[in-house]
Amino acid sequence: MIKRLFLAIALILPGTAMAANNVSLSSDVFVERKVARANGTTALVLEQPRTVTPGDRLVFVVNYKNVGRAPATDFSVTNPLPKAVAFEGTSDGTEIVSVDGGKSWGPLSSLSYQSENGEIRPALMTDVTHVKWKFNRSLSAGSGGKLVFRGTVK
Repeated sequence: MIKRLFLAIALILPGTAMAANNVSLSSDVFVERKVARANGTTALVLEQPRTVTPGDRLVFVVNYKNVGRAPATDFSVTNPLPKAVAFEGTSDGTEIVSVDGGKSWGPLSSLSYQSENGEIRPALMTDVTHVKWKFNRSLSAGSGGKLVFRGTVK
């Protein structure tokens, strides 16, 4: 029970998303659950996490907004994944990832992972430690959006 409580707290604070250029960030995490409806169908709903258990599907939402007076250009948004979460992808597929704590970056298919015994293999989604989106376009003052990625509690 205590382990679940600490895990829930760790998931609520998944890490600090980072950006620059007067871009303000906020993030939320939700648990995706199937709920039975009265008519016999099921619906997917997003709930605030109270308690999470291995296998729970999570949805992370990072909201960004240019709070400056000038356009924000050439910035990135970086979000570390909690260690208890296996990455499952993003909503847009434009991300790059790191499997070594943010030291190197690229599309998952271009990365390799070195295990504790020194063996090198192609990186897997479960190896992802950080997610990053690079914005090569201008974000006008007051404009914003959201980035979404998913994970599963290990």
